[in-house]
Parts: sequence; C-alpha cells; structure tokens
Amino acid sequence: MPRHLLFATVWIASLGNCVEVQADRFPPADANRILFLGDSITYGGHYVAMVEAALRLAEPERKWTIVNLGLPSETCTGLTEPGHPFPRPNVHERLDRALAKFDPDVVVVCYGMNDGIYYPFSDKRFQAYQHGIDLLIEKIKAVGARLVLMTPPPFDPLPLRAEGKLRAGGSEKFSWTAIYEDYDDVMARYSKWILRQGNRADRLIDLRTPILRYLDKRRMTQPEFSLSSDGVHLNRQGHALIAKSILLAWGYTSDIPGNEPLLQLIERRELMLRDAWLTHVGHKRPGMAAGLPLEDAKRKAAEFQREIDTLIKAAP
Repeated sequence: MPRHLLFATVWIASLGNCVEVQADRFPPADANRILFLGDSITYGGHYVAMVEAALRLAEPERKWTIVNLGLPSETCTGLTEPGHPFPRPNVHERLDRALAKFDPDVVVVCYGMNDGIYYPFSDKRFQAYQHGIDLLIEKIKAVGARLVLMTPPPFDPLPLRAEGKLRAGGSEKFSWTAIYEDYDDVMARYSKWILRQGNRADRLIDLRTPILRYLDKRRMTQPEFSLSSDGVHLNRQGHALIAKSILLAWGYTSDIPGNEPLLQLIERRELMLRDAWLTHVGHKRPGMAAGLPLEDAKRKAAEFQREIDTLIKAAP
C-alpha cells in the first residue's frame, strides 16, 4: 500500500503519547497550497512548522506550498480596546489581497483571542465576531478554497492571577495588559459557536478542549503548570498540542521527534517566507519589520527546500 494511504501513529515529542489515527486524509491530493491565517498565535509559527514537517514526512512526493500569514494583534472584527497603542488590524483589510496573491487550495483560520478585546462577554462584540467569521467563510468559499475553521485556544488566567494582573468584572476598562479575570468564559462561547458551523467548513477543529484537558492533567501533580507566561501566547508545548489537533483531524502521521533538524529547517524557511508574504500582501499593523522581496525569498526558500528534501529522504 502506498505510504500516503497508510493511517499511522501520531507522535509529538513534547506531548509524550501516541494515538492511532483512522480518519479520512485531508487535504485531498489536488490541494497542496495551504494558507494559515490568524493572530499572533499563528504568527509565532511553531504549530504551522510542526504541521508542515508532518505533511512532508507523510507524503514527500506531494509538492506542498505552505505559507503562514498570521499577524500580531489582528482580529476578524475590527474592534480595538481603549488604550491599545494602535487600532488593531482587521484581517478583512488584507484578506482579498492574500487570497488573490497566494491562490490557496486550503485556508486554515484561527481567530477569537483578540476579538473579545479582553473584556467581559457582550452580545455586540459576539455579533461582530460572528459577522467577521461569516465574512471569512464567504470570501474563502468564493475563491474555491477549502476551509479549515479552528476554535481559539483557551485563555489561561493562572499565570496572570499569580502576578496580580487580572481585573474583576466591575472594572471600568480592560485591555491586553489588564485582562478580564474570566475572559476564558468569552473564549468558551466563541469556541462553542465555531463548532456549530457544521458543513460551512471542510474541517472544524477544536483546539480548546485538548489544551484544557492537558492542563487539567498536568495540574493534578503540578498545580502551577501553564503553557503560557501571559495566558494568551502558547509556548512550543502548547503549539505542539495545536499541531496534534490539526494532524488528528487531517488523519496524518508525525515523525517530528526523530527529525528535529528537519523541523528547525522548516521553521526557518517558514518564518522567512512569512515575513516576505506579509510585506508582499500588505497590512495595517505598525512596527513590523519588512520581509525580503518575495522573489528573493522564494529563491532562498528553494535552497532550504533542497536541504529539507535531503533530510526527508534520509528519514527512516
């Protein structure tokens, strides 16, 4: 049986467990151009690189083209909390350009963490989030791309509570530096709605539940354990949980633990291309360093790819 038809063991070193996978493979064979959209969690790039490494190891004959276009501070709502140093960028300002310039077969979307603007729940903000996701679905489907819609990860109040940096519900103002103490209740509502979208997406992926389960398990013996220093941005272990959730949903195997050099190469290549594509597409987020001209970045990426292919051929 060809390697790409096998359903094998998913293993991610930082999680230390194996899971047998028997799901239908995704993306289909004619869908090799994958675009990741999201906020700073996606921009960080670790989970995107882990997923790419797994795909390349599982199906080395496929001509994968994977681009991370995450952008720090971004929302899908256009909302910005008072006191934020600049208006939060809205993905819809750049979405049409990103779809036209990259021409994806698959778009993976993860928004929500910034969209509640770190305040208690309100119907008005929730409706803005629903409208923003609805518009994403509409535009992605209009260009014929397949859509993977992911819930936002949970907000973890534990590290900020220990530092006294959370605010009670009756406070006058909240922000990313003064977060509502029960902000994860907002993320829970947003996530629940995402998972009700059914066949509006080609895949729905619950990032929230596996992360919460992992935290609960670790805190049984380590009460202060966290995957984030600020409750929002996950560390590499948290990114591995996101990668695992994607791989399980797509039915792929990951050989990441035995290929750390491969993962490092893919991540270096991905970050270079990320910056080049962000500059090429354009955005409204201030303070971002310009990437290489896209054609220069593609040439360098080809050099990386030769090294990556060599490591893949040598993989057991």
